[in-house]
Amino acid sequence: MKRAAAIAALATLVLATGCEREQRRFEPPGAAASAPDPTRATSVRPGATDAAQPGVTPASQAANYEENAYSVAQGKRLFRWYNCSGCHGQGGGNMGPPLMDAKWIYGHEPADIFRTVVQGRPNGMPAFGGRIPEDQLWQIVSYVRSMSGQLRKDVAPSRGDTLSGPSPENERTQERPVAASAAKP
Repeated sequence: MKRAAAIAALATLVLATGCEREQRRFEPPGAAASAPDPTRATSVRPGATDAAQPGVTPASQAANYEENAYSVAQGKRLFRWYNCSGCHGQGGGNMGPPLMDAKWIYGHEPADIFRTVVQGRPNGMPAFGGRIPEDQLWQIVSYVRSMSGQLRKDVAPSRGDTLSGPSPENERTQERPVAASAAKP
């Protein structure tokens, strides 16, 4: 009886140590790229150039967040928390321009959207640089791009938390961004 118990205990030990645990990283994707100033929400300021962060390009930052479904989902949450829906109306437009169509006034690339959020735009869009942490800015940027179908289907959020609203981001067709001046009304 003792021998059977010892064999069972040894088999359990071998099976338990044989499993490889999944590694989950809960740091923001760009956290290692730049050390933030602890006294400020973000080191990104309105009017600052991209050269302020040597070694970190907007394209590399955007790729870190756009390939991460968790970051895009967090961007969706932050979009609602920072009341972006108040002006952009769930992405369909209201006082602010719609974010679900192919017309992009200031550019559709991640760096363009990031610059718009940080620096603001004339006639309505406030500057959020210095008020929102940089990792949250990139999460919002990646979510905004998902609204017009610019991200992969497996990364884009699948449903909203509201009872009704627009179709889920991962079911939208990809819009082909065009400059606002070239777009026909």
